[in-house]
Amino acid sequence: DTSLTEVNSFSPSVPVSPSSMINQYKFEDGPELRDLFITVDDPESHITAIETFITYRVVTKTTRGEFDSSEYEVRRRYQDFLWLKSKLEEAHPTLIIPPLPEKFIMKGMVERFSDEFIETRRKALHKFLNRIADHPTLTFNEDFKIFLTAQAWELSSHKKQGPGLLSRMGQTVRAVASSVRGAVKNRPEMFSEMNNYMETFSQKINLLDKIAHRIYKEERDYFNEMKEYGPIHTLWSASEEDIADSLKGIASCIERCCRATEKRMAGLSEHLLPILHEYLLYSEILMGVLKRRDQIQGELDSKVDALANKKTERDQFSEEIGKLEDKVERANNALKADWDRWKQNMQWDMRSTFTNVAENNLRYYEE
Repeated sequence: DTSLTEVNSFSPSVPVSPSSMINQYKFEDGPELRDLFITVDDPESHITAIETFITYRVVTKTTRGEFDSSEYEVRRRYQDFLWLKSKLEEAHPTLIIPPLPEKFIMKGMVERFSDEFIETRRKALHKFLNRIADHPTLTFNEDFKIFLTAQAWELSSHKKQGPGLLSRMGQTVRAVASSVRGAVKNRPEMFSEMNNYMETFSQKINLLDKIAHRIYKEERDYFNEMKEYGPIHTLWSASEEDIADSLKGIASCIERCCRATEKRMAGLSEHLLPILHEYLLYSEILMGVLKRRDQIQGELDSKVDALANKKTERDQFSEEIGKLEDKVERANNALKADWDRWKQNMQWDMRSTFTNVAENNLRYYEE
């Protein structure tokens, strides 16, 4: 069923497993059929005369025949991940490429190069690579394979090579934007529905992201105040013998509330905020993919109009239109398949996330 429903309509058949929600991806094939496993860990700081940066170890284990070895270990910095994402976008302009965390994720909430920042980014990079690894098309991309296997000097050499055929095709699609104006005349209804869905989804996820950050900030301010509030009662008890036990009891109660609040804050920062932010980035990616599909459609429409006005060169135009029709069909099929897959996983992620937050809140108030 590919009908588009409201973003808050989650399929009841999707299983919920809050405990395993982070860094998970729901796959139709099931984990037992996976043949590519990737781990991002062991961040290291590097300080040079020019810059300071972090590299991460990327360990790959695979049983695929196209790999020369069954296990690889390389180190990659954030710029390498950006390069991979751009290559995937060039090669597959109408597929949904997973988002990367921005250069300064959770800006204003954690300091750059702090342990919290580095761990937040490591989790996001780990998820990014595993999203690609479990994608039926992206997983076989040649640049992805090179990213996982090449040593630093080999990767650097590969980056300096000129764009290949697939990259040029991607650049051509983007270039069409300048020649296609206005709404696409023959856009299938399905893609209009997708566009409307994403506009609504983007608004809702934007609002949720802002509210979640505000809740986290208020929770953090409350926690900081409580940390100062408890010890005051302990000090007070030393000078008030008659009510010393009561004051110590209040201090102990506040301390327990502090611990419970700290755990709830950790749940928000580790579970809710990254998921909402990831899908905020996804909403931008989806709108871009839909726009690129429309650009391909627009190129076909303009050729059909040109043919209708041309008395000569009909054979040449007919051949070009045939190729463009094939291109549009491939783009439509790729996006439809990716859309269904993305939507199913989005619903699973959201259900898991909100269930996890609800359970954390229950534990908090019990404590």
